[in-house]
Amino acid sequence: MTSFSIGDTDFLRDGEPHRVISGAIHYFRVHPDLWQDRIRKARLMGLNTIETYVAWNAHEPRRGEWDATGWNDLGRFLDLVHAEGMDAIVRPGPYICAEWHNGGLPVWLTGGEHALRSSKPSFLADVSDYLRRVYEIVSPRQIDSGGPVVLVQIENEYGAYGADKAYLEELVRVTREAGITVPLTTVDQPTHQMLADGSLPSLHKTGSFGSRSLERLATLREHQPTGPLMCSEFWDGWFDWWGGVHHTTDVEAAASELDALLAAGASVNIYMFHGGTNFGLTNGANDKGRYLPLVTSYDYDAPLDEAGNPTAKFHAFREVISRYAPVPAEVPAPASPAPELTVPLRRAGTWTDAAATGEPGERPRTFDELGHLSALVRYDVDLPDSAGGLLIVDEVRDLAWVSVDGQHVGTLARTRHNRAIALPAGRVLSILVEDQGRVNYDHRLGEEKGLIGVPRLDGAPLTGWRSTPLDVAAIAASEVFGTAENGPSAWTAEFDLDSPADLFLDTSAWTKGYAFVNGFFLGRYWRNGPQRTLCVPAPATRQGTNEIVVLELAHLLEPIAAFVSAPALGATEE
Repeated sequence: MTSFSIGDTDFLRDGEPHRVISGAIHYFRVHPDLWQDRIRKARLMGLNTIETYVAWNAHEPRRGEWDATGWNDLGRFLDLVHAEGMDAIVRPGPYICAEWHNGGLPVWLTGGEHALRSSKPSFLADVSDYLRRVYEIVSPRQIDSGGPVVLVQIENEYGAYGADKAYLEELVRVTREAGITVPLTTVDQPTHQMLADGSLPSLHKTGSFGSRSLERLATLREHQPTGPLMCSEFWDGWFDWWGGVHHTTDVEAAASELDALLAAGASVNIYMFHGGTNFGLTNGANDKGRYLPLVTSYDYDAPLDEAGNPTAKFHAFREVISRYAPVPAEVPAPASPAPELTVPLRRAGTWTDAAATGEPGERPRTFDELGHLSALVRYDVDLPDSAGGLLIVDEVRDLAWVSVDGQHVGTLARTRHNRAIALPAGRVLSILVEDQGRVNYDHRLGEEKGLIGVPRLDGAPLTGWRSTPLDVAAIAASEVFGTAENGPSAWTAEFDLDSPADLFLDTSAWTKGYAFVNGFFLGRYWRNGPQRTLCVPAPATRQGTNEIVVLELAHLLEPIAAFVSAPALGATEE
């Protein structure tokens, strides 16, 4: 069997110097029927390795309900990498960041007061169980067992969060006991503090950066005096948030930085080679003083775009790589325009007015207390003496639509730091709260969602709250809608295709909500931008009649569903 190890200056493959030229593909962001296509295109760019995170909350959304099939079939993904003649790097976390909701940590783990990413015994017990399950998949697929896996990462940019060495040591112990024999790495941003805090002497340190490569490699070398230098997250693009711009990086500048890395003899993992999509409700969020939920697209301005087509960056990177390693003669075919069509939408009814459930409580219950994994909870309470007044909440996470007796009053937005709204007189106050995405970075990781604390009306606590979870996907699938005249509306349509095809659904005539094609949950849309189209992967479509369901939270500017020829991800800063 082939061996893979770390030498004095290089990675060693069967004892010979070896350079890792890798690209990131997150299997959980790509339709499984498209994995092989994306991996093959990575090889055609000249990559010899595929890297992926493992998203714990995708595999175990509820405690004990482990799933490694379909979209979560990590074993099949690694087998496809191997079949393409490529190596694999696995980064199981348990925390992954990745602009993925809750940084990959399950909500059942983080709800309430828990010491995350620490050596606290209760946290380590859960993490150890998770890692053992991952390693049951990874261990038999290591290179010394005839598989593709050459490196496994311990934690993820831990130096930006903590410095609990006992925690890292326990992760290493569990990893080795589970049969992982390949070299173990850590990654941190190349600052002295983060590199010192985020690793152990027994682990090989790597860096994450996208510019000033030689300077950052020099800092990394101070902390990793022997062995190969590696940028294991070479940021070739960036992510977008609602209300912002679409981020791109200059193709030539990115290629020049990659050239500098490879010229210095370093190994690299390009983050991302193919970003894919935050399908469903899987987008994360950042909060560094202002909450910024991330968009559905994870295009990342990568060498392969969101739909898997090569970009100018693909060809520029391929040319750079060809100076340092063999590159196949074949190149992927350029993208063809997607089918264009427009169909009218029919109003199917209201969809957020389900009967209130559960016993009234002194305060609104959080999503976490309800064990609710979807996007919405409706909170209802009787107003004392049918009086209006000034409503003040402790905090809304993350966006709330406020109504009295079914009449819309206004919104409270976490991004705007709203906490107060004037209410008219009425009998029943309803507050529909959306979880817009769980924070995936820094110390707001794991926070609960919903209406936080006890709301007050003119200074007096409001009690007797009924908390009703609304499962967006289940509502769309049931197509059982209400008959009220007011409130968020569901819309449906059919459209025909000659054959399955990648599509780009134009949402610019809508306001805010969720879209489905043939029951496949495309994700969120919002006129707040920058994203204007939702990517519909070909395997979600079919020859003949297809169905679209739109769950709109506000209003449609025009009741149409339009499919356009190319993605529209928004204006850039240029």
